[in-house]
Amino acid sequence: MPVCADGHQSQAIDYCDVCGSALTDPPAPDPGVLRLCPSCATPTSGRFCEVCGYDSALPHDPAQHRPVPAGADAPETPTTGQWVARVFADREFYTRVQARKGPDAERVAFPDLYPERRIVLRGSQILIGKRSASQGIVPEIDLGIAPADIGVSRAHAMIRIDAAGALTVTDLGSTNGTSLDGAETPITAQVPVAVRDGSRIHVGGWTTIAISTER
Repeated sequence: MPVCADGHQSQAIDYCDVCGSALTDPPAPDPGVLRLCPSCATPTSGRFCEVCGYDSALPHDPAQHRPVPAGADAPETPTTGQWVARVFADREFYTRVQARKGPDAERVAFPDLYPERRIVLRGSQILIGKRSASQGIVPEIDLGIAPADIGVSRAHAMIRIDAAGALTVTDLGSTNGTSLDGAETPITAQVPVAVRDGSRIHVGGWTTIAISTER
């Protein structure tokens, strides 16, 4: 069982289950283990994805391997400007998670310091999660950077931008769910939900992603 720099034992091989810190030198993936396709986020166990045909033996470039819906050239930015995600530690959301005692509530601690990040949303699909070399997961919004929110799943949710520049967010079956705009009830897994300018996406135990446009 991997041990992080602080001495915690972890069942995960990339990020510590206790403190969320990155674990170095993860073991090579077992070819028989189900993993997430780095191109279309579909579970797969072989070299080639059965949905998009992505070859896992090739170096992964997220900008080149995100599929676009048939018959549509999805723009990188909305017509009014570019979509931007502001990622920050949300004390109010953390308080709600603790009150409802979610799956990881007892293990999740609010960070003493978490610098706010601003991420421009590029392409038609933006994965929210934690980078995993062993599983081939390369999120555009990587929440595995220390101090990591241990309530966030490796492949937690997906933001999609359609040809008209409209956004949706889909929970990918995460452990702790995804909610919007302070709602107590998480959105239904695998069902796209519309996201607008000013929406707040809540994931994990204290992470909020505020969506806005910039001209």
